[in-house]
Amino acid sequence: MRVLMVSDVYFPRINGVSTSIETFRGALSAHGVAARLVAPSYGDDTPAPGVTRVPARRVLGDPEDRLAHYAKLRRATLKAAADCDVIHIQTPFAAHYAGLHAARVLNKPVIATYHTLFEEYLQHYIPWLPARMLRGLARRFSRGQCNDLDAVIVPSSAMRTRLRDYGVSRPLHVLPTGLPASAFTPGDGAAFRAGHGIAAERPVVLFVGRVAHEKNIVFLLEAVALARRTLPDLLFLVTGEGPARMDLEQEALRLGLSEHTRFLGYMDRKRELPAAYAAANAFVFASRTETQGLVLLEAMAQRCPVVGLSIMGTADILEAKRGCRIAPDDPAGFAQVLLELLNDPAARLRLGDAALGYAQEWSDHALAGRLAALYRSLAR
Repeated sequence: MRVLMVSDVYFPRINGVSTSIETFRGALSAHGVAARLVAPSYGDDTPAPGVTRVPARRVLGDPEDRLAHYAKLRRATLKAAADCDVIHIQTPFAAHYAGLHAARVLNKPVIATYHTLFEEYLQHYIPWLPARMLRGLARRFSRGQCNDLDAVIVPSSAMRTRLRDYGVSRPLHVLPTGLPASAFTPGDGAAFRAGHGIAAERPVVLFVGRVAHEKNIVFLLEAVALARRTLPDLLFLVTGEGPARMDLEQEALRLGLSEHTRFLGYMDRKRELPAAYAAANAFVFASRTETQGLVLLEAMAQRCPVVGLSIMGTADILEAKRGCRIAPDDPAGFAQVLLELLNDPAARLRLGDAALGYAQEWSDHALAGRLAALYRSLAR
């Protein structure tokens, strides 16, 4: 069986959509599905089998992303889809319309994965418009796009509920991204600490993700500042890049955390990130808009216990209460839960073992099998 994925983002742009695409493309082959991809060129792309790159230009004010030349994207998508059984759209911008056009011309079934809850993001990027207006626009936009499809994949049950509330009437399938086998290869936490000049006994908490306002990292900085009243040597590591980095560095300075917060930038997913997870005493996460929270599972796969807010997509992971502690949605309460964990080495070990076992239940092979079955049901 052949499937064409089409997306406005892909590696070397690092984000959850790119990771989901790569993970599923790799795992689907074991289920008899060959997944091709059409995506923008970033100018320094590494050639990959089955990936067609389309010329693209930089996005004004956003150095990480690219905007594909739409006419060329549409032609490339139509050509790549000619002998495919299903078209799978991954993003709601130019790729959505190129994929939908190809599906209509070729009379192919078309689905999309709704990765991002846009109504919660837009207010951070268009702050001069009323938040209520932006939410209404995002909901109408999403409803119209989703109802043009044969089916929609969502990464969590909370997202399914939200889209039903929008008025989406097409079938909605909950299918999160799984973890590849490489995520379970133990990282060298001791070497990571040594390489970054972090003492073996120093308490370390870690955030991994896009350094953007919607990730609620200011909340984490405030919680760390409060926790430092009890653990003065506490160190907060932030990995990833994004538009909020300068603001967050200023906030860390304001909170007296300049010597206790390090912004490490992007890290290699196969070697550096596992080591970072393994080096941390706890992984912290406070996003209120996450559609899944794959990084929570990545941390768990390295026996790193999680302290996080159970909101939106993270609830599907955290509500099992395995390998994690669910914290209140206020910095003081979050800091208290974090301190209880950091001050109890035996509990951290127990949670780390539970986290690994739980993460293994979210393997890419099992979830790719469910996606392959969905493709086949649509192609009949």
